[in-house]
Amino acid sequence: MSLLTARLRRALDQIPYLSRAVALVWASARGWTIAWGALLIVQGVLPVATVTLTRLLVDSLVAVVDSGGGWESLRHTLLLAVLMAGVMLVNQLLGTAAGWVRATQAELVQDHVTLLIHEKSVAVDMAFYDSADYYDHLHRARLEGSHRPAALLESIGSLVQNGITLVAMAGFLIPYAVWLPFALLLGALPALYVALRHSLRRYRWRVRATADERRAWYYYWLLTAREVAAEVRLFGLGELFRDRYQSVRERLRTERLKMTRDQGLAELAAGVLGLIAFGAAMIWMLSRALNGYASLGDLALFYQVVNQGQGAMRSLLTSIQQVYSNSLFLAHLFEFLELEPTIASPERPRPAPRLLEHGIWFRNVTFCYPGGDRAALRDFSLFIEAGQVAAVVGPNGAGKTTLLKLLCRLYDPQEGRIELVGVDLRDLDVDELRRMVTVLFQEPVQYNATVAENIGLGDISHKPTAREIEAAAAAAGADEVVARLSDGYDTLLGRRFTGGTDLSVGEWQRVALARAFLRQAPIIVLDEPTSAMDSWAETDWLRRFRELAKGRTAVIVTHRFTTAMHADSIHVVREGRIAESGTHEELVSSGGHYAESWRAQVRETGRVETGRESGPASP
Repeated sequence: MSLLTARLRRALDQIPYLSRAVALVWASARGWTIAWGALLIVQGVLPVATVTLTRLLVDSLVAVVDSGGGWESLRHTLLLAVLMAGVMLVNQLLGTAAGWVRATQAELVQDHVTLLIHEKSVAVDMAFYDSADYYDHLHRARLEGSHRPAALLESIGSLVQNGITLVAMAGFLIPYAVWLPFALLLGALPALYVALRHSLRRYRWRVRATADERRAWYYYWLLTAREVAAEVRLFGLGELFRDRYQSVRERLRTERLKMTRDQGLAELAAGVLGLIAFGAAMIWMLSRALNGYASLGDLALFYQVVNQGQGAMRSLLTSIQQVYSNSLFLAHLFEFLELEPTIASPERPRPAPRLLEHGIWFRNVTFCYPGGDRAALRDFSLFIEAGQVAAVVGPNGAGKTTLLKLLCRLYDPQEGRIELVGVDLRDLDVDELRRMVTVLFQEPVQYNATVAENIGLGDISHKPTAREIEAAAAAAGADEVVARLSDGYDTLLGRRFTGGTDLSVGEWQRVALARAFLRQAPIIVLDEPTSAMDSWAETDWLRRFRELAKGRTAVIVTHRFTTAMHADSIHVVREGRIAESGTHEELVSSGGHYAESWRAQVRETGRVETGRESGPASP
């Protein structure tokens, strides 16, 4: 009893999701939903007309036979037959119309839900991407959310339609015996129990299996993606990843088939009970007909009512099961849509400064990535003077890129504050703050779009002109890349779409630099901007960059001394703190970490060209 109560309580817990799903469908396809509802009501009533006409037609045929085939009785029979055919035709037409309406409704709902998922995916914090739980939420929302709301509404519609039919059929049965509808309902209850029980079991399995499903998709991506194709082949990883994919899929397949087998056996047992109830009712009615208490028309009517009633009952139970199942899975969608970012604008944001007059302050900042056990920055303090080019150098994992992410407010520090013109970043509107910053990350995105579109994405707010795009390309040195392309700025980049042209890593980086330069923001943030350039290209780019950065504040994270030495100030980061700061000459003469790395590089290369060392190094 306690188990049944628990399952009933679990079913009642899904009711809020029903109303939210209906509201979601209503918002995305209002007119189509009204049309669909009207069709449901008519389709629910039509079986009543079919059953009524069946009895009248059979009794009329009996009368024709008894009268010897007179025209009057025959004409009445033909009229009933035409009406029966008309009802069947209307039922067919309504079924076709309902299918079209449902398909249109489903497409609109799917697009609307996908839009909601996309909006939420863009709005959530970067911290969510550091959590496996977030990817589980996203996977379930993406997998279930696109079709479950429409499927739920269709199940509710089927429930309503079959409910109308059942009520009408019960009205036909009650005159024969009040207990008949309840007996048939009792025979169907085991099927309902089986359906609800296995829906809950399948739901719980899907929750447990989410990580394995994502892992299978990951191995699938490793085996098919261009980004990893070369390494998979060179290291002979294909067979390994195929085996791992098959292993995960075999486990999922075995568990899913076991559930399907168990459900099939349980449904078979429940179906047998339903057939017994149907057979008992028919034997009872046949005995009444043999004893003269019912006509052949009554017998035909009873058969039609019981047969259609049982069919409606099965459909009703299936609809209840589907409503329950869809409600369970819709919980994933609404849980995902309820995720709230913590990186948000304050209720009353301070106005963002138009110009950066007093520099950037990192004041005693401590930050640890979500789920991490080590602080990326610890009691970190740094002042970057307005209008300067500041280079940040240090070994891998020292926290260099982290401070760029904090400056763009992709994350908030756990302790300390970051200030622009004396104002904490958390007091500014997030969108206005990010419009003040233009960024090139260490691994820039390679958009499969034209060159002009790739660069233009750097500032979509004012729709850059062709001249502005070309100027940004020239500033980044990407104009030389464009000059070698057959269609110039109209060349489609990337290999995902037909006619696309791929670029080298260094060429892609120049296009990304042009995208960053296009935005006329007072702060320029560059993460390893010259990592894919040779020494000649680097020298040329540095000359252009100094010109471009005039009047703006630039922060460059780099491993290359040949890039860092051109900065107005250099800051060495070690273990999440600033170890030393100064110009290139000051740091070399101070004998600290920077000087040691610089001298090691000089010894390694064996040459210094006019005070500039070519090649990468890590301080």
